[in-house]
Amino acid sequence: MTESTDLPREHRTTLLRGGEVHSPADPFATAMVVERGHIAWVGSEGAADAFAGGVDETVDLDGALVTPAFTDAHVHTTATGLTLTGLDLSGARSLAEALRLVRVHSAAHPAGRVLMGHGWDASRWPERRHPSRAELDEASGGRPLYLTRIDVHSAVVTTALLDLVPQVTGLTGYLPDGPLTEAAHHAVRAAAHAAVTPAQREAAQRAALERAASLGIGTVHECAGPDISDEEDFTALLALAGSAPGPRVVGYWAERVADAKDARRVRELGAAGAAGDLFADGSLGSHTAHLHAPYADADHRGSAHLDAAAVAAHVTACTEAGLQAGFHAIGDAALTAVVDGVRAAAGTLGLARVRAARHRVEHAEMLTPDTIAAFAEFGLTASVQPAFDAAWGGDEGMYAQRLGVERARTLNPYAALLRAGVPLALGSDSPVTPLDPWGTVRAAAFHRTPGHRISVRAAFTAHTRGGWRAAGRDDAGTLVPGAPADYALWRTGELVVQAPDDRVARWSTDPRSGTPGLPDLTPGNPLPECLRTVVGGHTIWTNQS
Repeated sequence: MTESTDLPREHRTTLLRGGEVHSPADPFATAMVVERGHIAWVGSEGAADAFAGGVDETVDLDGALVTPAFTDAHVHTTATGLTLTGLDLSGARSLAEALRLVRVHSAAHPAGRVLMGHGWDASRWPERRHPSRAELDEASGGRPLYLTRIDVHSAVVTTALLDLVPQVTGLTGYLPDGPLTEAAHHAVRAAAHAAVTPAQREAAQRAALERAASLGIGTVHECAGPDISDEEDFTALLALAGSAPGPRVVGYWAERVADAKDARRVRELGAAGAAGDLFADGSLGSHTAHLHAPYADADHRGSAHLDAAAVAAHVTACTEAGLQAGFHAIGDAALTAVVDGVRAAAGTLGLARVRAARHRVEHAEMLTPDTIAAFAEFGLTASVQPAFDAAWGGDEGMYAQRLGVERARTLNPYAALLRAGVPLALGSDSPVTPLDPWGTVRAAAFHRTPGHRISVRAAFTAHTRGGWRAAGRDDAGTLVPGAPADYALWRTGELVVQAPDDRVARWSTDPRSGTPGLPDLTPGNPLPECLRTVVGGHTIWTNQS
């Protein structure tokens, strides 16, 4: 690709031509004009000649694909950056390898006050067990160490870290030599995060946002809250995003709202809503997701953090304040509590007001026909993570271990959600699964349970326009005149249309259908390579290779 002109970028009108522009305005578009941070025109190569003399910059796409930038609808930015710059155990293939990585990290960071790491998953290891405290004490050299499980809903720690939180042994979720959950986990997490300096935090946030930009992500939804991070971390991230070139950050603060004063405080933090990870339950991997029937591999039903009355109170207060509400809910019992609570709020306020608020639910994995119907009725957005199914789905995966094969096969029913008219927004929950937008689209289109698969186009839309809609905007996430100029350029192979129904796929590839193609995401094929990411008409990342 080539470009010309040295004018300040804020004044440039840019013509991109000679590629493939993915736009519903013109399914055969090869060119696009950007003016004052918005899309001004999309069309054919021949028509582009009329603009060539009046622009400040011309970009020769050299066959590249232009798409809307992705929106990752669920991210933990600082934790993602700390994983990128620190101890990442997500690739450890055994307990022994994980302990070796801890030893190496400890030796490389002798001055660290608290060692932090993420990503262990004993369900993937041949030993099928978590590291013991004694093993971690030895591997860390007796230093404070905090290691979150891959789902971030439990952690293993060293004796030295427990010594910093003497009250932890009396808290819910404490085990003498097991992963800590619930209040005990929150307490040791707070102690570990308190050791992160402002400079380390900013470096982590910058690393995470740069990684997102390098993958064609133009917006991230930061899911923060008092049980996850702290106000200083949240406001610092929003300030960084507002002052430095990079992806947009839409912040959610997961704290319960009881009245207008609470809602005002959430807004004063800069949050778009009292939503994100407001926990109705925990996770399946940590046995803390709240279930109607016991786990297949544990004699309990998980943990309930909110009942229907608490959900109703939060939704009612947020709706009355004009604030978006939302919840983290994974287990079927937690999802029942959420929809029952929203139903009660709708009974008080009226269905129209609740629907207009566009409240959202994160993860929403163990849905039933009844809860799917309730999502549609109340206009709830399902903010989902298809990479969860890719990582833990299938008859031999972690979900089947926790739930049994039959229940596991019901998880993450994306096709049923779309058929019911439920709005979808896709994300990663990074660092739980990595920032990987095309991989996320692939995971939705090639779900391990064939009946839950959706078309690549539907998944792509949910990962672009769907994220904007989840944040309350209908005018973005697509390359049409008037939309924000948030887009990415890609090097990729032949463009195709992929759908679970082969008849749909065959018709959609017919030129008469007017369906714009997308990269072939068949498993095994290379994913598109990002060449450039643009937000508001400004380049925030360029591939230098």
